[in-house]
Amino acid sequence: MKILMVLTSHDQLGDTGKKTGFWLEEFAAPYYTFLDAGAEIVVASPEGGQPPLDPKSDAPDAQTEMTERFKADADAQAVLANTVRLDSVRQEDFDTVFYPGGHGPLWDLAESPISIALLESFDRAGKPIGLVCHAPGVLRHVKAANGDPYVKGRTVTGFTNSEEAAVQLTDVVPFLIEDEFTAQGADYRKGPDWGEFVVTDGKLVTGQNPGSSEAAARTLMTKLA
Repeated sequence: MKILMVLTSHDQLGDTGKKTGFWLEEFAAPYYTFLDAGAEIVVASPEGGQPPLDPKSDAPDAQTEMTERFKADADAQAVLANTVRLDSVRQEDFDTVFYPGGHGPLWDLAESPISIALLESFDRAGKPIGLVCHAPGVLRHVKAANGDPYVKGRTVTGFTNSEEAAVQLTDVVPFLIEDEFTAQGADYRKGPDWGEFVVTDGKLVTGQNPGSSEAAARTLMTKLA
């Protein structure tokens, strides 16, 4: 079992002068879920190398059992520091793909022709796709085989408008996932803010927020059984 994880390389939070990137829990929890299941994991990012960590996800109040495990794991830290370039990976070499969130993906991966083509390739090959929190936003320009928006008619979730408002970034992000999916004809679902909430539609698995990271990864694993 070989799993591709795709992280952002984008570190600027719009025009605020603040930093963003990937969210640590959203990488760590799925990483260990896959690793403990015996998977071989390859981590990629658009630019390769060390992807930017959202500093807020490294704050004391954002720590979890999985992030603490990561901070004590030199091997995992080495994997993260040496991500391969996204343009070097092929769908044919993997059983599934998982995208952790953080705000970064809304800027680079959502607009990346390489990421879009990769996701379309996984879809056409009938392989499971998992995304959590802001990462579902990378589906924004992905198309289904018939040319429709990939999310049209699909049951999906992702970071909610109310969660974005709670972190005061509604007017900073390039688009709101809830609004974007609804406009594209998706059956957008959501649970309580910050609560664990995961939905599946065929082989597509989406999680709403950081607290949904491990559950989304576990659900994705069931699609490989």
